[in-house]
Amino acid sequence: MRAFKTIFTILLTAALAISCSSDDKDNTPKFETENPLAAYYTQTGFTTVSNFINAGDYEFGLVFTPTVKGKMKAITLKLPATNSAVRVTIWDFATKAVLRSETLNVATADVEVKKEISELALEKDKKYLISMNSNDWYKKSKADNSNAVYPIVAGNITFNEYRWLSGTAQTFPTTVSNNYNAGDLSFDFQQTE
Repeated sequence: MRAFKTIFTILLTAALAISCSSDDKDNTPKFETENPLAAYYTQTGFTTVSNFINAGDYEFGLVFTPTVKGKMKAITLKLPATNSAVRVTIWDFATKAVLRSETLNVATADVEVKKEISELALEKDKKYLISMNSNDWYKKSKADNSNAVYPIVAGNITFNEYRWLSGTAQTFPTTVSNNYNAGDLSFDFQQTE
């Protein structure tokens, strides 16, 4: 009888330990971080690349819409020249308000820089614009210079258009071009629900 009680006590203790540890588990779904730029270039067919260095100052970037609720975690940037202070802006497309402004240091030409940022919540189906101000960039287009067909779906991000504006001011870009993208500017996105 004593052996039975000992075995019962051990089994009961083990069952309680298992049930307690399962209560501690985080059942929140885990989503992978994604950077939509490579998929964007694949979908646009922008495979012809020209380097522009000291070619005039512009505010330029991509209008995008998350198809799920998520957060921006980092900004990525690659240029054909060094620049220690590239201003990157995330805009609310509807209000044209600046949501975030970050400065990136591109210390080496042709090497992607990633800057972790304090997370920026992004709403599902809301339009945003990410732009940079630079006089250096890669111009990417189709070999025949034909237009890309927007919208372009790249994972959980839909790109609506490419915009630009001449100058160094932090001004919302108003000119739309469909036959090229000046980049490479992008971001890391993670779905949250």
